[in-house]
Amino acid sequence: MHWHEWYSLFVAQMKETTPLQWIAVALGVAEVLLARVNNVWLYPTGILGTILGIYLLFDVKLYADCALNVYYIVMSFYGWYYWIKKADKPPVEIAWSNRTEWFITLAISIGGTGFLYLCLTKLLFVFPNYTPSNVPFWDAFISATAWAGMWLLARRKIENWLLLNLSNIFAIPLLFYKKLPLFGALTAFLFIIGVWGFFDWIKIYNRDKAAKTTKIPVTE
Repeated sequence: MHWHEWYSLFVAQMKETTPLQWIAVALGVAEVLLARVNNVWLYPTGILGTILGIYLLFDVKLYADCALNVYYIVMSFYGWYYWIKKADKPPVEIAWSNRTEWFITLAISIGGTGFLYLCLTKLLFVFPNYTPSNVPFWDAFISATAWAGMWLLARRKIENWLLLNLSNIFAIPLLFYKKLPLFGALTAFLFIIGVWGFFDWIKIYNRDKAAKTTKIPVTE
């Protein structure tokens, strides 16, 4: 496709986007921006956006995608609970992942890719009217690395941005390949925010570490 054909497709998708879809997209963007500044409100924002997304996917009969989004809701509730300060415990701080957490991250990424690949290629047995993906491996890999990134985000680990952006960088060309330039552009925007968030979290981590060393109270 030439650039003007992409532009025409982009404009057409913009016109066809419903108000509810715009709200879901806006909540998704807000979630990432809140994550960048280490704000716990990213979780209720993300939960609401994901619920709207599930409703929209169910409305167009994309039942498998609905099921995948349930994972994001579960991890969002887990992260919300994990981030909130407990009365008898110090607040969870931003940190680098340890060896065990990296092992779990790789297990989610590799195991999730394999599991989703099998689901995407065998889903016809569950949903007879389902049209299989013509890129099942990349579809599975993108989802699995996003799963791992969500788990690291819930644990408040800096590497969450690396996994989420690994998912994004493969998702961008795939979305354009699927002739979804609007979502491709949105994912490119989220990739930029992800790079920004990665370096911001490193700054917060270094600031907190220096404050502990020098006994200087940390101010938000």
